Amino acid sequence: MSRPVPYLGDPKNTIEILQKYQFVFRKKYGQNFLIDESVLEKIVRAAGIGPDDFVIEIGPGIGTLTQYLAYHARHVVVAEIDGALLPILEDTLSGYENVTVIREDILKMDIRQLVEEMNDGRPVKVVANLPYYITTPIIMGLLERHDPVESMTVMIQKEVAERMQAGPGTKDYGSLSLAVQYYAEPYIAAYVPQNCFMPRPKVGSAVIRLSLLAEPSVKVSDEKRMFRIIRASFNQRRKTLQNSVSHSPETGVTKEMAAQILEEMGLPAAVRGEALTLAQFARFSDLVAENGT
Repeated sequence: MSRPVPYLGDPKNTIEILQKYQFVFRKKYGQNFLIDESVLEKIVRAAGIGPDDFVIEIGPGIGTLTQYLAYHARHVVVAEIDGALLPILEDTLSGYENVTVIREDILKMDIRQLVEEMNDGRPVKVVANLPYYITTPIIMGLLERHDPVESMTVMIQKEVAERMQAGPGTKDYGSLSLAVQYYAEPYIAAYVPQNCFMPRPKVGSAVIRLSLLAEPSVKVSDEKRMFRIIRASFNQRRKTLQNSVSHSPETGVTKEMAAQILEEMGLPAAVRGEALTLAQFARFSDLVAENGT
């Protein structure tokens, strides 16, 4: 497949398209368009896109990454919420017959039905340059829905990517780390400086690949209870887990119960939540259940 004009891997063409349509960046959608060809290649490579792949792209902007995905994948479905971008996408993607553009909020899209209708029910790969203000709701929404997704390769704020990949005892480790690692294996594939975008964001970015697990990484009797305990333990992370969990109305755990459970687990009474692994949080949660909460 030959690359059509305008080829958006060239920043000059991006500027021309924006001027042609008198496009105004809308702050509420967190729009920062990629203008660096090497970064586009890194995203496609990190996602492992091949000729048999069906890809869903979230927020294609003017189609810069979409062109790269379409060049490598069998089919690409893009979900764009901003109607002002639809005529631009019709223009920039006119040379690709394997792209379907849908005006839709990804959190409202029925991905399962889409995959059944267009990919014979087989899992798809999700790729996106995500608006920073809505990164976590989109990623956690897709993970928690258990949609037929094989992997997510997304451009997000550098600090958020590092939190997703962080392990126990580190400053970045927290409830987001545990939530992501419950459902997926995270891997930071590349760091991306601000000058790779138009307009420039105020913070650095990273490309992270989340390889979804066939089953959650730990077994727990009630995952909602476990995540209530996790959230409580990190709400005031300098407090001991005993105090954090017992002071939260969400958990129903008394200080005495928490102390008893920690003793049973062989953990010190003064341990903080940041020291526990996901498996230990699962065990703590199950013991809470056994104690009648």
